[in-house]
Amino acid sequence: MKKLFYIIFIFMGLTLFAEVEVEKVVVATRGDIKVIEASEDIRYLSQKIVKDYIFFYKNQNKSIVKQSLDQALFELSEDLRIIATTTKDSDTKDILEFLAYSKDQIDEIFSGKPDKEKVALMLDYSETLLEGADSIANAHKYNFSQEEEMLMTTKEMEYLLERITKFYMALHAGFDSPNNKDQMRESIAQFETNMKQITRYKYPNEFNDVQISINQSWRINKTFFDKSESLFIPKLMFISIDYMEELVLKIALYHAKNQ
Repeated sequence: MKKLFYIIFIFMGLTLFAEVEVEKVVVATRGDIKVIEASEDIRYLSQKIVKDYIFFYKNQNKSIVKQSLDQALFELSEDLRIIATTTKDSDTKDILEFLAYSKDQIDEIFSGKPDKEKVALMLDYSETLLEGADSIANAHKYNFSQEEEMLMTTKEMEYLLERITKFYMALHAGFDSPNNKDQMRESIAQFETNMKQITRYKYPNEFNDVQISINQSWRINKTFFDKSESLFIPKLMFISIDYMEELVLKIALYHAKNQ
């Protein structure tokens, strides 16, 4: 009887220990999710900010674009704050200091009149923010579920749409280097890879129209991107890309709700 008591006691102790360990994993995963979400937002904003800045450089009377830039910079600050208050990873904290410095430099650029030199700096800072966000996300990566994988795919699509349009704008602002052209082509290829994942996924019938609209919109937009060196229609492209991002967001929300 005494032996049976000890076995039960040990079993209960191991069960309690396992529950504590599972809770630790859950807490850590929640933190990782918050950091990854903020990192994905930084990736998106790193491209959007520069895309909008180049448009502002070419159309300095557009006050609505300046308001959009200020809002994006505020969101960037919030994302950095979320990561800083969530992560315990020392490497992530070091990267954050560098990203915070880049954000401050962007803020300083915003305070003056746009010019070509500042556009060049903004292009550099966008890549710095992107590289930092990628490093932070990798440090907090875990094994995603299928729905999380699909959600990450849609988030990358939003980022890629901004990145492609950023290079489209840069090419017509005097930054038509072979590297920028290659980066644009690589981003287009990656976006189409992600599109295939969206096309293959079995969504409910009510999402059929969204899938069809995304594919149709992309075919039209890609035609203009392919002709980017001879055809420059920034206002139309901005409207069209915004529409595509709205469609992708609907897909993203579906996967977010089904995790």
